[in-house]
Amino acid sequence: MPLIDYSFLERILPKAKIKKKFRNKKRSYLNRVRLATALFFFGMGFCFATWASRIPDIKSMLQLSEAGLGTLLFALPAGQLSAMPFSGRTVTKYGSRKVLIIALLLYSFFLTLLGLASAKWQLAAGLYIFGVCGNFCNIAVNTQGVHTQQLFDKPIMGSFHGSWSLAGFCGALVSLLMLSLKFTPYHHFLVAFVLVIIIVLTNYKFIIATKVIKTEKKESYSFRKNPDTSLIWLGIIAFCCMASEGIMFDWSGVYFKEIVKVPGALVVLGYTSFMISMASGRFLSDVFVAKYGVKKVLITSGIVISAGLYMAVLLPYLIPCTFAFMLVGFGVSNVIPTVISIAGNNENVPTGIALTIVSSISFLGFLIGPPLIGFIAELTSLKYSFAIIGVFGVFISVLVSRLKIFK
Repeated sequence: MPLIDYSFLERILPKAKIKKKFRNKKRSYLNRVRLATALFFFGMGFCFATWASRIPDIKSMLQLSEAGLGTLLFALPAGQLSAMPFSGRTVTKYGSRKVLIIALLLYSFFLTLLGLASAKWQLAAGLYIFGVCGNFCNIAVNTQGVHTQQLFDKPIMGSFHGSWSLAGFCGALVSLLMLSLKFTPYHHFLVAFVLVIIIVLTNYKFIIATKVIKTEKKESYSFRKNPDTSLIWLGIIAFCCMASEGIMFDWSGVYFKEIVKVPGALVVLGYTSFMISMASGRFLSDVFVAKYGVKKVLITSGIVISAGLYMAVLLPYLIPCTFAFMLVGFGVSNVIPTVISIAGNNENVPTGIALTIVSSISFLGFLIGPPLIGFIAELTSLKYSFAIIGVFGVFISVLVSRLKIFK
């Protein structure tokens, strides 16, 4: 961790007070580092929430069908996927601090360009680059989270992911304001860009340089030679959760506009309710696991996800759908943190490799879910597509109840 020279205290304070002063200074500094890391998580989440909240407007501006929108939305995860082989190596070579600062600025900058898209190919290209920057930002910010966690004796990673979810809620509120003021997507995206610049300028000094953290020894474990099937099942559970989460990010606004048929700015109410619930659930996830156990939490989460999606399908009205999307948000909030925690504590596989395996499988859910919704909606209707995804929640509960890895 970055060190501060406290030797000057010896000249002005008695020895008994030096230790106390040092502890207070150190605690204050570490809390500032933690806040900076949380704000970078917040900045990334705010950008994504800003984009997601204006998808219905961009769909209308470009006169896209459900299938057309689904195809274009595929460009964002495609960009994330194509960056995966390079982002980890780049963070390792140049340090997460440099990569995070540059990637977050580029992420927010390319967000503004999405608001200028006047043709389908422009939106597709912009989403692809937006996805590439997002992947670099995601790897770097999570690396920073790990480094910051090493400076504390208590677990704090959950609060970082909670900050990302909280940013989604704040982004949705800002979207309500922007819609009521009749801001175009481009001007709305500029607001997010300015916020990110402020976050970077006021916090970059407290982002930890990677070189000050002791690196782990090279792990020689080979999954091909010695596969651990429990990680595959964890990945499948995470896949089902990420597919459900992905459609809420990309299609909740469209669902409220075209199925619930809400007027004006209320179109983002579904997304807002989802993000509020997910953010709250992530901050409470550790409490629930400690009190009720992993198995009960995951089984209940799967049931809650399905209940929310089917409620939205059966009762496509403003109040029931708002509550339904809250149920989905609360359900998905517990799954990923819990699954990642189990994978990271695998006794047979090094933590880094275990998380990579589970994350790679789960990402496919985020990759496939939103485009799949578009194609199903084109063939049938948006309600039926939500009903099909609702099966994933049931699948989570069934898997968790049958697998021996859950105690």
